[in-house]
Amino acid sequence: MTELRKRNLVRPVLEAIDAGKPFLGICLGLQMLFDVSYENGRHEGLGVFRGEVVRFNLPQGYSIPHMGWNQVDFARRPPILDGIDPGTYVYFVHSYYVVPEDANVVAATTDYGEPFCSMIWRENVFATQFHPEKSQAEGLKILRNFAALGE
Repeated sequence: MTELRKRNLVRPVLEAIDAGKPFLGICLGLQMLFDVSYENGRHEGLGVFRGEVVRFNLPQGYSIPHMGWNQVDFARRPPILDGIDPGTYVYFVHSYYVVPEDANVVAATTDYGEPFCSMIWRENVFATQFHPEKSQAEGLKILRNFAALGE
């Protein structure tokens, strides 16, 4: 958020979202869409979605960061998940995750010691905690589906 503010990018990002342009947030790009994050202190986000970003508090045996391949289960199927099966493995690298106030924005969840929101979707805004760009063929499908929204 500091860099977005320093580069005067907050307004253009919010204006693009408000204008209905397809928006894809990946990892930190998902987290910045929420009201507040508690990573390394308390930081205000963009406030596009109500909710917060919190650190994993996991049972013994789980490492933080959550790093590697894990499955996504769909709560809803946004168009960028066309051709992606529930239970598909995607790549994660994160220690924090979003807790949306509105469960209706949750598009996918993942279990890592406890279930967490791994993707959100509302209208033109899509965001993933996982990294499609590191998720091989399935990730490329997601990115192609997103790119096709603008055609």
